[in-house]
Amino acid sequence: MADKPSKTNRPKARLPRGLADRSPVEIAATRKMLAQIRAVFERYGFEPLETPAIEYTDALGKFLPDQDRPNEGVFSFQDDDEQWLSLRYDLTAPLARHVAENFDALPKPYRSYREGFVFRNEKPGPGRFRQFMQFDADTVGSASPAADAEICMLAADTMEALGIKRGDYVVKVNNRKVIDGVLDSIGLGGEANVGKRLTVLRAVDKYDRLGLEGVRQLLGAGRRDESGDFTRGAGLALEQIERVLMYINSGYPEGRDNKKIIDTLRLDFGTNALAEQGLLELEQISNLCPWAQILVSSSVVRGLEYYTGTVYEVELTFPIEGEDGKPIRFGSVGGGGRYDGLVARFRGESVPATGISIGVSRLLAALQHLGKIETKPEPGPVVVTVFDKERIADYQKMVATLRNAGIRAELYLGSGKMGPQLKYADRRGSPCVIIQGGDEKAKGEVQVKDLIEGAKAAAAIASNREWRESRPAQFAISEDKLVDAVREVLARHDVRWS
Repeated sequence: MADKPSKTNRPKARLPRGLADRSPVEIAATRKMLAQIRAVFERYGFEPLETPAIEYTDALGKFLPDQDRPNEGVFSFQDDDEQWLSLRYDLTAPLARHVAENFDALPKPYRSYREGFVFRNEKPGPGRFRQFMQFDADTVGSASPAADAEICMLAADTMEALGIKRGDYVVKVNNRKVIDGVLDSIGLGGEANVGKRLTVLRAVDKYDRLGLEGVRQLLGAGRRDESGDFTRGAGLALEQIERVLMYINSGYPEGRDNKKIIDTLRLDFGTNALAEQGLLELEQISNLCPWAQILVSSSVVRGLEYYTGTVYEVELTFPIEGEDGKPIRFGSVGGGGRYDGLVARFRGESVPATGISIGVSRLLAALQHLGKIETKPEPGPVVVTVFDKERIADYQKMVATLRNAGIRAELYLGSGKMGPQLKYADRRGSPCVIIQGGDEKAKGEVQVKDLIEGAKAAAAIASNREWRESRPAQFAISEDKLVDAVREVLARHDVRWS
């Protein structure tokens, strides 16, 4: 007989940092939310696509905003043929690979949606995980601003389908060509300044969270946060910093009117040809979807490097209580943009594309905060107890009968007597249990114990003796009426499974 491992050799049961287990409650709530999102995406004509979690590293490219980690934020490993493989960090790069690989077979424009977990080799922290779920929709093969406008409308319709009313969310829209033109005008154009431009973009992207002074620090030498951590800045000259801050302020005139915002940006930066091109595209999108909840915003730039034109972000505007008790905005639950060069990496020719990614976990937290999605555990299955171990086959037939009628049911497979079996069913949240001893078998009957009604009755019964004599919510029925009796119990308590 093998020796038992000593305590010192046992592995410690623990999760790696930045990862989380998901409970049945969270899984059930996520399924409901995804079904609602899926319905909207399919109503817009997007079709499902599934790509693997692992791709060749060179196929994913190097587009992550976090450059300070090994492998630039990607989990990678080498295969036995010495090829480097990586866990996907988003759902867009694998889509580009799929489109390029199957280009001739796919209809163009190609409209697809994908859902799944993505992985980031980043420093974990509060609300920042190494594995999280995204839900994307993309149109590949259309350069029209109408495709971008449609993505904005899709985002708005998705929020409202989930019960988030107008006024509690906004779809912010910008164009990377505008800020690229601004940066070009202050001497940050060209390949030599790619790294510095990205640092500036990430600084501007933090405007809603850090405010103008925080962005000013990140554009200069850098910023030290409340924890003492220091983020190195872009190192811009004072004149360059003021020009970027002027750009941000130009996108926030009084009135929050799209035409006024575009006119202000054009007045300040329209002399740059690239910025003017971006403003024209924003103008077209604004005309195509003149909804109050779709707003042009100069602070939206998105951190990923592959965006080439329109960018958008879905932000929830209702206040929640922060850690210090003060009201704060919930913030972004999704974003995306146009990435006309991503498929071109594989094909050597421009393939226009645009899309959006919804952060599933963050959106789920928002819906739970608003009370728009059920957070209680789903009801457990009907449990058929084992009164006599010699009659397992009989009990299994009862379970099969219930399952064939569309009722969730399970046979108790533990080793306990009746007391532990009932406690097990109670912990599972079972609506009722089925009991058949020798006496019931002889009569062709079964006992149905309504656990929900029994719990209510138990609160009103003073003594164990009274409990045993009354046996609340327990009744006998003919064995051939089992399904009907269980359905009555389920209907009485409005028990439904998703």
